[in-house]
Amino acid sequence: MTQYSKREAPEEAGASRDAARAAALGAPPAAWSAPGARAPRGPVGKDPWARFGWLMAVIWLVFLVYPVIALLRSEASPAWVIVGWVALVTFVLLYVTGFMHGMRGGGGLGRPPSMRQWITFVALIACVLVSVPAEGGSALSFLPFIMSFASYGLTRVWHWITTVAAVAVTALCVFLLPGGLNYLSVLAIVGLLGVVNTVSTWLIIRSAEAEQLGLELATSEGREAVARDVHDLIGHSLTVVGLKAQLVRRLMDSDPERAKAELADIERLTAEAIAGVRSTVAGTRATTLVEQLASSRDSLRAADIELTVEGEPGALSPVQAITASWILREATTNVLRHSQARSVRVALAPGRMIVEDDGGGVRAPEGNGIRGMRERAAVAGAGFAIGTADAGDAGTRVELTW
Repeated sequence: MTQYSKREAPEEAGASRDAARAAALGAPPAAWSAPGARAPRGPVGKDPWARFGWLMAVIWLVFLVYPVIALLRSEASPAWVIVGWVALVTFVLLYVTGFMHGMRGGGGLGRPPSMRQWITFVALIACVLVSVPAEGGSALSFLPFIMSFASYGLTRVWHWITTVAAVAVTALCVFLLPGGLNYLSVLAIVGLLGVVNTVSTWLIIRSAEAEQLGLELATSEGREAVARDVHDLIGHSLTVVGLKAQLVRRLMDSDPERAKAELADIERLTAEAIAGVRSTVAGTRATTLVEQLASSRDSLRAADIELTVEGEPGALSPVQAITASWILREATTNVLRHSQARSVRVALAPGRMIVEDDGGGVRAPEGNGIRGMRERAAVAGAGFAIGTADAGDAGTRVELTW
């Protein structure tokens, strides 16, 4: 009987449906306290399972009608009958309160059970034992509840210990005690419930593990995406700032006015980079292809590299244009850093973008920039190719196709 108390409401709703399916298979109410079944740490809000899930425990207690009938017909001494009634009522209270405690994070199914869970488990067994003199074989009707409490509220080891012990005790009573065959149906229920609890708890644990693995994977992918975005943005911006700073140094004496203009550009680029990093972390930044073409043209011009654009940005769909803008940004950065090119050509066509330069070509092994371009293309469902430009042996050609 446990909870993942930090889950958000949508996850809780999905988990409650899983718990409902487990209960539908025949598991007593402890199954409803499986991980994720309910985990309110504050107001339960409008979630009906969080507010009324405890009613399932009460509904399942209808199966204790057999011990009640046994007590009403008991031929034991009045003292033992009174003890039996007290034990029955105590069992019900312990089970319902233990169930509710489990919904609020009592432990079990992958999480260490709380001390209260262990005390409740021992007390439930004690209630059954002291009721035997008055109820006789009908006390076997308590076993399914104890089995489920151990399966969903304690550890996997105690699930197996309790299940095996319950089946063994029931079988001994059926086959060794006089009139034991009258409880053959109880043996069938206990055996079936053992199978149901085993399968359902295994599925719940595996589901929880899969969710945790998915969360870790999503976190890892998110970090990689942020790192890639920051690399693309900062790498491009710092490259351009560095080139402009070199240009300003050369122009300080010969052309002060242009040097001032380049300094203004450096200031603008720095501000854009800072804003870009902030919005990248927030996951809200996007650059249109038109904006990136203008930015690339300005960056290349600062390095005395001519940019020629063939085709229109509208040839690509809005979704394709987002990926194309990132590829163009990184390709521009690579041209500025490594190519020693004098001209760059960008060709745009439906479902295709080509970036080609007349520089020294691809010589070194692929770095983070090219790997980032491949990853972005793959995520967008596009093909990515990089190689020698069509103009000859020199130059680099980056092609993006859908």
